Amino acid sequence: MPEGSQPHMGQSLLFLTDEQLRKGIEAMFFAYRGFTADPDRILGQKGYGRAHHRAIHFIHRNSGTTVNNLLSILGVTKQSLNRVLRTLIEDGLVSSTVGTKDKRERHLHLTEEGALLERALSDAQRDRMRSAYRAAGPAAVAGFRQVLEAMMDDETRHHYEAMKDRPE
Repeated sequence: MPEGSQPHMGQSLLFLTDEQLRKGIEAMFFAYRGFTADPDRILGQKGYGRAHHRAIHFIHRNSGTTVNNLLSILGVTKQSLNRVLRTLIEDGLVSSTVGTKDKRERHLHLTEEGALLERALSDAQRDRMRSAYRAAGPAAVAGFRQVLEAMMDDETRHHYEAMKDRPE
């Protein structure tokens, strides 16, 4: 960098203070609270929680996924996923079919009712993100996604990359 010139904005971000990082961490906590508030209200009416939301979201995004693949995507225990899936299946939101090649596999699909719930949850989050993206502008949107992707560990990134370009 030539002497006397101002550092490029990206370069100055390489030297963040603990205070700047704390502000970012707190912003993420509060943003997450806002991001989950509307879906939490919808889920609460049915007696569901965020684990149900995550399962519904990823079954929708990976229709026909196996239970083992969903376990890997969500990074939860088999016991906790089975508890969530049992409720969703009993309530008619998810169907589970035996695999055609491997009878031990169970393939998961949203039912029509499950798809309606997924749509309501996603619409609420899309509305919030759309509003925030419009307020922040295109450069901020791209930068935000880069930061989120950089925070992912390798296994998480693998699942994200597998779904990233998949159409809705």
